[in-house]
Amino acid sequence: MAAEHYERLGAEILERNWRCRRGEIDLIVLDRSGRRSVLVFAEVKARTTAVYGTGFDAVDWRKRKRLRTLAGIWLAEAKPEGLGFDGLRFDVVDVNAEGTVRVVKNGF
Repeated sequence: MAAEHYERLGAEILERNWRCRRGEIDLIVLDRSGRRSVLVFAEVKARTTAVYGTGFDAVDWRKRKRLRTLAGIWLAEAKPEGLGFDGLRFDVVDVNAEGTVRVVKNGF
């Protein structure tokens, strides 16, 4: 659902569930919807209930640090210079039980 959301906005999905021995990045997206092309590393959190908080609440400082590290590894391995992006962004995507997708751009 999160990938479909980005695609509806005109973004290109580069990777889904990219993994290395240090962890996983849920989505890597090339967002060309604005004036600038931005490479997005998205953490997707799905929740069936809000009893333990939203998906946004689940992305603590440890998770943010890990995602930054993983993004650096991906950039070093993929060497995506030819994609023509102008910047990087880290988004948090919350998908709830009703299927609502909420994106916090630059979530951290």
